[in-house]
Amino acid sequence: MEDIEIVELFQKRSEQAVSAASQKYGRYCKTIALNILQNNEDAEECVNDALLKCWESIPPNCPPVFSAYIARIVKNSAYDRLRQARREKRGGGEIEPVFEELSECISGNSSVEDELEFKELQKAIGEFLKSVNENHRRMFLLRYWYCFSVCEIAQRLGTSENAVSVTLSRLRRRIKDYLTKRGYDI
Repeated sequence: MEDIEIVELFQKRSEQAVSAASQKYGRYCKTIALNILQNNEDAEECVNDALLKCWESIPPNCPPVFSAYIARIVKNSAYDRLRQARREKRGGGEIEPVFEELSECISGNSSVEDELEFKELQKAIGEFLKSVNENHRRMFLLRYWYCFSVCEIAQRLGTSENAVSVTLSRLRRRIKDYLTKRGYDI
């Protein structure tokens, strides 16, 4: 089933929408949540939460790219669970090292003041990623979007962990320079 058909089912309030979305994107979403949480049960709950949030938010929303829409909901749900786990003195996962690495190139000291500024930052990062070769872009996305470990990225891309670490370090340096030149306070 195509994404547009799934969104139409949500808009028509058809219960088929949930099962169609789960069938098409369930594994994709679970992988994202599992990489953040490192807990199978919590990851499954995040996927279920995401499906419920899609049901509640479509309509009025009409996402042009459903896969990105549901992935963002899953990530936010997983981050919420991770914060809750941290408060309860439990947790783990790969997210902490990811945030530490990104803190080198994107400041975490102040929050984004408005949605426009955030969208401009997203656009600038997207433009940067278009400027790097496909393999480097995949490494960056696997690490900072899907939260894969360096070891998992190396295995997926058939390279060494050291090569992945070095490449990610260079990419962080390059993106920091790129954003600084565009006026972002890093």
